[in-house]
Amino acid sequence: MSTGEPLNRTGLFETHVDSGAKMVPFAGWEMPLQYRGIFAEAKAVRSEAGLFDVSHMGRLFISGRQAEALLDRLLTANVPALAQGRARYCMICNEAGGIIDDVVIARLGAESYLLVCNAANRGQVVAWTQGLMADGLSDVVLDDRTAATALIALQGPSAERILLALLGQDALEGPVTRPFGIQEARIDGQDAFISRTGYTGEDGVELVLDAGQGPQVWARLVELGASPAGLGARDVLRLEAGLRLHGTDMDAGTTPLEAGLQRYVHMDGDFAGHDALVKQRESGLTRQLVGLNVRGRSVARHGYGLLHQGNSVGVISSGTFSPTLSASIAMGFVPPEIAEVGQLLDVDIRGELMEVEVTSLPFYSRRRAG
Repeated sequence: MSTGEPLNRTGLFETHVDSGAKMVPFAGWEMPLQYRGIFAEAKAVRSEAGLFDVSHMGRLFISGRQAEALLDRLLTANVPALAQGRARYCMICNEAGGIIDDVVIARLGAESYLLVCNAANRGQVVAWTQGLMADGLSDVVLDDRTAATALIALQGPSAERILLALLGQDALEGPVTRPFGIQEARIDGQDAFISRTGYTGEDGVELVLDAGQGPQVWARLVELGASPAGLGARDVLRLEAGLRLHGTDMDAGTTPLEAGLQRYVHMDGDFAGHDALVKQRESGLTRQLVGLNVRGRSVARHGYGLLHQGNSVGVISSGTFSPTLSASIAMGFVPPEIAEVGQLLDVDIRGELMEVEVTSLPFYSRRRAG
């Protein structure tokens, strides 16, 4: 239901409209769902390179003498161990261990960081951070540059070639040569950041640059061979890669342990929810996220029920048809005792039971060089 509030628009909005994109509301923003078709765009990312406008995601620059201490309290990551030029995926939890948001934190300097959060949760993340600042960690500057910057993701096997054609052969000679590396760059004479990160399962980079540069850089990347892709393709790609989506595969009522994200939790840390997670680890899980192969081409969508021997045992969190695998895939929550790979379950798809098989994640992994 509409709240009557106008939707936010990224600096690339007109570019998307001019390119014929289908625009849809998403997390308070008007974003491109697709340009020439979700599956065609997903295949372009897997085979060549796709271009995503992800400027709706929050970009919080955090600096100051107590920045490290604040982030170490805020995040499940071991922030003091994060080297300059490195980024890390982690979470912000509430006191019960539930996931407020999943984020990427990058150390830009000795006392400066970039925190990228989900669009729908930016207000909560800012409020949570400000709460820590008010609780004795005040020597911190929180600069929300979401509106002032653009965030463009270039993803796929040809991403590096296209980026080098844009920026020159020395563009990838620093920390960004490695996954989850980040470094400063100059794009058309203006400061920017390049990170070796993404949400597709492919190699690629994300560019943080001045919002006014967005349309020009986007156009040049398209000229160099990148195919514009929308949120629809992004969702298909991330599910193929077994990547979780906040609001479906995890939320404030789901812990990192339940979502299978325990390796992103520094269990010796002192973040909010730490004690609850230690207790849950000791007592054992009552549900956990698993991958599911669907027999047949029907899509098991978010909220569909899972059954075992006729009894309700869980629910689908995400589901799609994978153009890469030519199969229907899903993730869902089930009790640990029926979470083993090979376990057969049923999913209720609009009153029809369809067999699914528990499988390991990810569904798809890209071929690595070497």
